[in-house]
Amino acid sequence: MAMADRPEVLTASAPITALSVVGLAGNLLTGLAQVPLRRPWQGPSGLLDNIGRAVTRQVVRSLMGYSMGLPIEEFRSMEKVLDDICQIVMPPFVGLANDVEITEDVVGGVPGLWCRAKASTDAYVEDCDRKEPIGATGLYLHGGGYIGTSPMMYSAFAASLVRVTGAEIFIADYRMAPEFPFPAGVLDAAAVYEDLISRGVAPNHIVVAGDSGGGGLAASLMIYLHDKGVPAPAALVLFSPEVDLDFDHPSVVDNASKDILPWSIPVTPYLHGLQPNDKRVSIMHADPHPDWFPRTFVCWGADEMLRDGIREFVQRLRDNGIAVWAMEEYGMFHVFPILMPWAEASKRVFRVLDRLSRRHVRSDPKARATH
Repeated sequence: MAMADRPEVLTASAPITALSVVGLAGNLLTGLAQVPLRRPWQGPSGLLDNIGRAVTRQVVRSLMGYSMGLPIEEFRSMEKVLDDICQIVMPPFVGLANDVEITEDVVGGVPGLWCRAKASTDAYVEDCDRKEPIGATGLYLHGGGYIGTSPMMYSAFAASLVRVTGAEIFIADYRMAPEFPFPAGVLDAAAVYEDLISRGVAPNHIVVAGDSGGGGLAASLMIYLHDKGVPAPAALVLFSPEVDLDFDHPSVVDNASKDILPWSIPVTPYLHGLQPNDKRVSIMHADPHPDWFPRTFVCWGADEMLRDGIREFVQRLRDNGIAVWAMEEYGMFHVFPILMPWAEASKRVFRVLDRLSRRHVRSDPKARATH
């Protein structure tokens, strides 16, 4: 489901949508034509990683730059076209590449996708005794700056996490801005989390994860759960999270030429008048305590614009006595494990997640979700 599928969301006509898609294609081609002129073979890694980084950076920049200039109804319609393509491509791809199956569900009134290993107990009802137990239940909040993308667009990455951790993962299709500004996304995430508990999943067996804006949303969820007296999950897993929406750190300017993010990161539609230093949207302005804030894994790129804010966030967690595993990868940009899963830096992240899941998630195979 994409935002355009919601009845409250306005979309463009078919001809305008077609022109928007054609414009996007032209913008992508123009961006790719620039890659050879930027000496893509130069960089901090091997030849293939350097070229892959240059191409990925230019493609994502072209996509985001073009999309941010569209009226919201055109943006939603174009997003719907991309989601429809993913609906066709992704299920067979993740099935073959990661041996994972994708199923639709509604959890806590929020639609989304389950990603489960085909060999796991809950993936198929028949022959349950022959299936492998699920390691944990993950709630994944996808990125997109609080305004874009969809669960299906993230299914390949979620499938990789299923393969690495042995967990089942629900990608929530939470409401996004500007149609649904804060706190709509947080309320949706909380509804999913609480419904998982009502279904029989123990809080200490739930892992909340997210990237970029979804990572910021995951951190906001911890604040919400604490304020409502709801038990925290077992762990928090964050990929390049937006933890400080002030964006007043030196890296925002220093890394603008190296990152994939636009030089002007849009957060106003999400905040909708709320101050960016409000702890409910910027965990950096909160005071996390180990009594209610879970152990946390964070990874980010040394070349990304959010670097300094994430560094301060990690240090804040450590200073407050919260267990944290942090990885800053040299020469990498925003959400690199998602955009460049083949890169050596991404492989290092997956290896660490594998070790952590073996140590913490898979230690009790009988503690699993029952649906």
